[in-house]
Amino acid sequence: MRDILNAKLGRRSVLGAGVAGASMLAMPSVLRAQDKSLKVGVYGGFFKDSFDKNIFPDFTKATGIAIESVAEPTGEAWLVQLEQAAKAGAAPADVSMMSQVAMLKGQTTNLWAPLDAAKLPNSKNLIANFVNKYPDGKIAGIGAVSWYITLVTNTQAYKEAPTSWAALWDKANADKLGLLALVSNSFLLEVTAKTFMGGTKALDTDEGILKALEKLSEVKPNVRLWYRDEAQFEQALKSGEIPMGQYYHDVTGLAASQGSPVRSTFPKEGGIQDSGCWALSRASKKT
Repeated sequence: MRDILNAKLGRRSVLGAGVAGASMLAMPSVLRAQDKSLKVGVYGGFFKDSFDKNIFPDFTKATGIAIESVAEPTGEAWLVQLEQAAKAGAAPADVSMMSQVAMLKGQTTNLWAPLDAAKLPNSKNLIANFVNKYPDGKIAGIGAVSWYITLVTNTQAYKEAPTSWAALWDKANADKLGLLALVSNSFLLEVTAKTFMGGTKALDTDEGILKALEKLSEVKPNVRLWYRDEAQFEQALKSGEIPMGQYYHDVTGLAASQGSPVRSTFPKEGGIQDSGCWALSRASKKT
């Protein structure tokens, strides 16, 4: 999948054409960029930088549509901003990259403008999991990217890479961790179940969930930062201020390739795989 992008792309691998992608790539390139434009919300930090450098210029060259990228926060803060703006008839971004949980929550308020599959011929190349649909079958979002969340460390603080998610619970790591703040994007309950409870099936019962929550609460003394804005942890990890945590595998790899003292480790229990969609705000005037 990553072949679609320049090898230097930051965080996530592209799965398919975005909202503005498949059909518009067939449009004549004689349109001037200033004649048409889109605001596109993407995750901040290295990821946004990579899209600004490697993706959006080619899109503009092919379509004549200028892109103004907007750094959106990790998690559901962006969803709240989009919903509040939509109520006022405004759109902070026309197209946004949204997580699966945010896509579902946005559906409940009809935040996403339905997409016409006939105008997205490349959507047939996606497996069903990457086409987000309303209950009535209308397309709410189309697969954009997929990513891994792994166990990351500052190599100057940790000469050897940890091998298990259990390192998050190690008392030697008190006040050293940066973890994603939301249950919807951190998957820490699943990490807990996989590491200490024999697997995620333990979360199929209320009793199992409560047991996982109790075990997860033991991590709190080790956490220095519960982050929503990934760029905040990115800087702290590179400086060594917060030398361990969970973060995105390819962003960490890109930072390492540019000389930052960081590493990404797939623990023996496995990394966390998640994905996002391109979604169009119903308040956008660019449908």
